[in-house]
Amino acid sequence: MIRIVTRARLARLEDVARTASEQARQTSGAANEAFGRHVRELWNVTDRAERAEATTNEVGILLSGALAELSDAQQELLRKDIEIRRLREELSRGPREGETVTVLMHHGEPHAVYASREAAHADTATHGYPADHVWTPCDERPAAAFTWRCEAFTYNPASHGFHRANRSVPRELGGAA
Repeated sequence: MIRIVTRARLARLEDVARTASEQARQTSGAANEAFGRHVRELWNVTDRAERAEATTNEVGILLSGALAELSDAQQELLRKDIEIRRLREELSRGPREGETVTVLMHHGEPHAVYASREAAHADTATHGYPADHVWTPCDERPAAAFTWRCEAFTYNPASHGFHRANRSVPRELGGAA
């Protein structure tokens, strides 16, 4: 098939081609702008997601540390609750006949009361007395003559109180009344 193209037809085709080319250029520009917007939006969303993930990781680490501390605190509270119950039971039963407590005296003055002599000796180590000190029975000197002295007191139900376990035997004063 042979087609004869006239100048007028050729001018119209060129005009349509220019219009189509201009329209394609405008569409391509709009598409490029839309693609650029989408890339920037994707970049911003990715950045926010990465920052959120990093923050989530940090919060996770902080939360796991807080949970560990909470667990430790709960265990400590449980131990203290058990100890409080034990002490309440001990307090409610009151002292028993023959039960002994040790009073740690510093220069003759009561410093603290302990359930055992070993606990009193251990406490003197916290006050600068050697932990391996060999304790010997006190002689007749007054309690104030000793830096640290342990005295045992035994419960006597008849008097409702604790009395010194080692009572010294009174000496004769050579005729004095």
